[in-house]
Amino acid sequence: MMQHKIMLRHDEVKDFVTHASKSPYDIDIFYNSFIVDAKSILGVYGLDFTKELTVRINGYDPEFEKYLKKYAIAC
Repeated sequence: MMQHKIMLRHDEVKDFVTHASKSPYDIDIFYNSFIVDAKSILGVYGLDFTKELTVRINGYDPEFEKYLKKYAIAC
């Protein structure tokens, strides 16, 4: 299981969900106790984009990992 901290804007949701949907693994995106399926455009739009989001991938998908780097938050 891999986790990444990201920031996402409303105008990036469609592209994010499209890339998440290509992964064969379950991908969740969450903050606090609010968890949604990252492959659900309505679920992702329901998130608070002013918050730091965590993406959890239940497997290793190198293509999606590479894609997430553009949203990564420096730790």
